[in-house]
Amino acid sequence: MAEGFARRYGHDVMEVASAGLAPAGLVAPLTRKAMFEAKGIDIGGQWPKSIFELPGPFDLVINISGHPLPPTVKAAEVKTWSVDDPVAGNDSVHLDAANRIETLVQQLILELRRTQG
Repeated sequence: MAEGFARRYGHDVMEVASAGLAPAGLVAPLTRKAMFEAKGIDIGGQWPKSIFELPGPFDLVINISGHPLPPTVKAAEVKTWSVDDPVAGNDSVHLDAANRIETLVQQLILELRRTQG
């Protein structure tokens, strides 16, 4: 979700990649549905990846896993966001998570525009 919002709204201030510490095998169908039907964002081209697959170091890592990052993940800055994992929830739970993540991503983009502009 965060990658979809960041690509849609923040392409002018960030290069986006999303990954997890223990990624699922696929993006949950209800997540795809919430993003497309409620937000108009098609995340069909996204798939779960491990953070260890991405080249670092990173300028910024947003951690929403609820777990500390391993010391091998090198980032200039780490922000922690509290978002409940919707994977076991219904449509409403996925939409709530999308709304929360959208707000957090938009706040980050505004912060980056202020500091980069």
